Amino acid sequence: MTAMVPVAAKKDFVRWFLKRYKLKRRECVWILNYLLSHEHLLQNVHFTDEAHYCPRSMVMSVTGTESIPFRFYKGNLMTADAEKSFHDLRLHPDDKMYIQLNFPNSHACPQYASVREENPFLPAYLQVSESDRKIAERLIEETVATMTADMLMKRIDEALDANDKERFIALSAMLNDMKIAKD
Repeated sequence: MTAMVPVAAKKDFVRWFLKRYKLKRRECVWILNYLLSHEHLLQNVHFTDEAHYCPRSMVMSVTGTESIPFRFYKGNLMTADAEKSFHDLRLHPDDKMYIQLNFPNSHACPQYASVREENPFLPAYLQVSESDRKIAERLIEETVATMTADMLMKRIDEALDANDKERFIALSAMLNDMKIAKD
């Protein structure tokens, strides 16, 4: 785990989530509401991806997704019985619980990103390596630079078409600065 997510942030997220989405199983709503009313349990809850790799976890899905409605994992056991997971949650309040929420565009959701934590149990072959991360960053930087240069070229053409000498000079200087910084 990288950083602890404050309980208040988890509560805000769960409230936001429950207002916005309808879960496939009503028991999931009960579990999330139970967590909202028991802060000591929320301290040990971690929202993550690929929760089935964790020693104790729940996977919950909203309507409109292809994902399984509900799963509870504990050690080598797996069940779709939400009542058993609720019972386990109440019996072991000090054990960590990992929750995966399946909803549309979850990876692009800033609210979920604010509480989602890295899965410490994710196998190494599924994790993004540092070299892959650097390659992706470099690709993004190059793409942004290319798009910016293309936009400047378009604006330079527009300045030429409009016979706007000052704008042409300013935009050309910006394009030259970009090329110098790149080299």
